[in-house]
Amino acid sequence: MLANTTSRGNQVSENGPSGPVLSTSPLSHPTSFAVNARGLRKVFAGGKGSTQALAGVDLQVPTGSAFGLVGPNGAGKTTFIKILLGISAPTAGEVTLLGSAPTDPNVRRRVGYLPERLELPASFTAAAFLKSIARFKAVPWSDTQGQALLERVGLSSVGNKRIGAFSKGMRQRVGLAGALLGQPDLLVLDEPTDGIDPLGRIEVRQVLAQEKARGATLLLNSHLLAETERVCDWVAVLNKGQVVRQGSLESLTVTRNHWRARFKTTPVQEAALHALGWVKTTLDGFRIEAASETMLNTMIDDARRTGALLVELHPEADDLEAVFQRAVEA
Repeated sequence: MLANTTSRGNQVSENGPSGPVLSTSPLSHPTSFAVNARGLRKVFAGGKGSTQALAGVDLQVPTGSAFGLVGPNGAGKTTFIKILLGISAPTAGEVTLLGSAPTDPNVRRRVGYLPERLELPASFTAAAFLKSIARFKAVPWSDTQGQALLERVGLSSVGNKRIGAFSKGMRQRVGLAGALLGQPDLLVLDEPTDGIDPLGRIEVRQVLAQEKARGATLLLNSHLLAETERVCDWVAVLNKGQVVRQGSLESLTVTRNHWRARFKTTPVQEAALHALGWVKTTLDGFRIEAASETMLNTMIDDARRTGALLVELHPEADDLEAVFQRAVEA
């Protein structure tokens, strides 16, 4: 019998488990939420009439999750985050942040925020900027702590250099270090890898993985769907001011009852697999439909009896881009 069937992102293969940095253990039935929005509406009045940015948003971010908020331009993502952070007030509905109102000063101290349009004082050094953020958030500060934070984000050698000489990617790293100050319970990150090169993105993902392992909740707003898919285990799609899809990444992407496998075969074994209903998709890849795990195990047993060697098995899944496209075009 098959010893281990797998969920999306954790594959059985000859090389061992592999998958996204942060999506190894999604909470299937969350019981507590770092963010809880109900019926959230926001209407902006103007000289030519009103504009409804949010049209009844219901959204829950499970505590301890890495949650991705995605949507096309104008979907209402920035408006939602401004309400979440107490920068803007909703027209109707309610939202709680870490169990309290977003305007509660005690709650605000437990939140780290990296804005999309990050404006940093050019005359400050990176270390001086972090010290000013620590003072603003009323969190303990030491030069040693500041140096450790800069090292975490890959800026250990430039702590005493002025931010005005930094590249966009370096400024983004400084902003991330500021968001990490005080070990916040919730990190709200708006386009966290904007301007950062591919190797730098790997480093940022490692930092976010460490924060999630520490117990922090991550809320990411990003246009980079592939990056969101690598980082997040929960996703909501916002379109025209409403949440049109929401759930664990696995529940949104996995295609029910369809599986993909890789076998090492001879031509005779390949023909035998075809006779058993396995459909060849690539050089060594096959696809099968199984109505239950019991049926899947039977099909695997039958395939192994042909002498074919199973080296990988995982549920068939769409990528987040396909989920996003269907959601916004529905």
